[in-house]
Amino acid sequence: MNHFTKRLMLLLLVAAPFLARAGGDEVVVIYNTSAPESKSVAEHYAEARHVPKKQIYGFEMPVTEEISRAEFRDSLRLPLAKKLERDGLWKFGSVTIPATNGQPKRVIKQVVASKIRYAVLCYGVPLKIRPDIEINESAATNMQAELRRNEAAVDSELALLPLVKMDLPLTGPFPNHLYGTTNVALLNPTNGILLVARLDGPTPEIARGLVDKALQAERDGLWGRAYFDVRNIADPGYKIGDEWIRGAAEICRELGFETTVDDKPETFPASFPLSHIAIYAGWYDGGVSGPFAPPKVEFMPGAFAYHLHSFSANTLRSPNENWAGPLLARGAACTMGCVYEPYLSGTPNIALFIARLAAAGFTFGEAAYAGQSVLSWQTTVVGDPLYRPFGKSPQEQHAELARQKSPLLEWSYLRLVNLALARGARAAAVCNLIENLDAATNSAVLNEKLADLYAAQGKPSSAILTYQNALKLNPSPEQRIRLRLALGEKLQAQARDAEAAEDYKKLLEESPDYPGRNLIEDKLNKPAPPAAANAPAQP
Repeated sequence: MNHFTKRLMLLLLVAAPFLARAGGDEVVVIYNTSAPESKSVAEHYAEARHVPKKQIYGFEMPVTEEISRAEFRDSLRLPLAKKLERDGLWKFGSVTIPATNGQPKRVIKQVVASKIRYAVLCYGVPLKIRPDIEINESAATNMQAELRRNEAAVDSELALLPLVKMDLPLTGPFPNHLYGTTNVALLNPTNGILLVARLDGPTPEIARGLVDKALQAERDGLWGRAYFDVRNIADPGYKIGDEWIRGAAEICRELGFETTVDDKPETFPASFPLSHIAIYAGWYDGGVSGPFAPPKVEFMPGAFAYHLHSFSANTLRSPNENWAGPLLARGAACTMGCVYEPYLSGTPNIALFIARLAAAGFTFGEAAYAGQSVLSWQTTVVGDPLYRPFGKSPQEQHAELARQKSPLLEWSYLRLVNLALARGARAAAVCNLIENLDAATNSAVLNEKLADLYAAQGKPSSAILTYQNALKLNPSPEQRIRLRLALGEKLQAQARDAEAAEDYKKLLEESPDYPGRNLIEDKLNKPAPPAAANAPAQP
């Protein structure tokens, strides 16, 4: 390892504080006794995460995704609270709230001691609580008209279970006083919040596999590329959505992810090659679209994917409707979504979520609730809440991959390269680093990065040769398309039209179902521009 490489390796120490691993003893697992598949998912999760058997609870509930307020209260909310108290996992007591801002001192009854922090709802547990027109709360008259509703996600409503002995309003969202917290210890039932997530999806097999994907990524690391799709919108009422997604992209870039941001008003087109997806966030199509529409998508193990839309999780049972279910069906390990209309301010702050998950080392459950400004509202959290993809220091992870001679080591080196660039390293020096890495010899990932850097430095011939080399190193199907597209553009820019045409023909041969086939055929059918009289001869 040369001196420059050693210096760059120090960048791996610039990482999040790594917290104690959350364990299964902090979890209660809940299944629906009316749905046989629900128990099998619960048992699989409990075994994988070493949840004590006494903390696996079955309740008889409706088997539909949508239930009434009374069904939620009588079949889940109250029975669960009683069970937790009776089994000694929770202790309720009186807490005095000091007088503030003209409000008198008051005494409330809530959880004052807890042995658990998480609740995992398993496939078959209802998803959402339908509106109840008979609920009439006087306080709601002071609320914004659009928010005077009492429907909610089961997850979000159950998150307030530690306050079950208080008479909380059911109308409208309830402020999350731990929104944005940097202290995971505060995310505790003794502070009025239960971290609720679900193992769910279009099939029991998909639901069961979410913990397996999480465990694989915890062991090997969450690697791949980060993709963000903003709308470039100026409307003040919607601009915050773009700001959240841009913020998430910037965090990923600073953490060393190869990061792509699409700022066109439309979502990613179907022709856009998305390879090795580790993180995705975008908005605002009503149903799964673009490169996510095909049944196979290149999600990496442990990938997080989220599409901001008012009804993104209106159902989790369909592999093709809305967004949450389809993303899980195509391989994402975790997601979030809205079961009913939340209005933009009531959706998760995805930048805050990514900051807590990737930069602060929170678990998925901790990050999901630190990123929500309101509870008792519309967000469902899908995935293993104990999942901590950044639970190992980057240096520790890199050393393990090197020791194992893992093919994933190329991604750790790519992170190293991107960290160096994010902190001001010169592209030429980083190119030198990659050129001298043994790991780059057989890596399509590192050769693509090297080619991109050559192109950015105005070295088209070097870029072309390196893209060609990357194509020989077993790239993934979507990466191969991206390499072909980049190579064709560089060849055309050098007036090497015959070679570009050959490259595009190979793209169509290798990927006959490529959605952008018509665009490539247009390039092939377009007459070549006349050669300039003083054009240099091509070698």
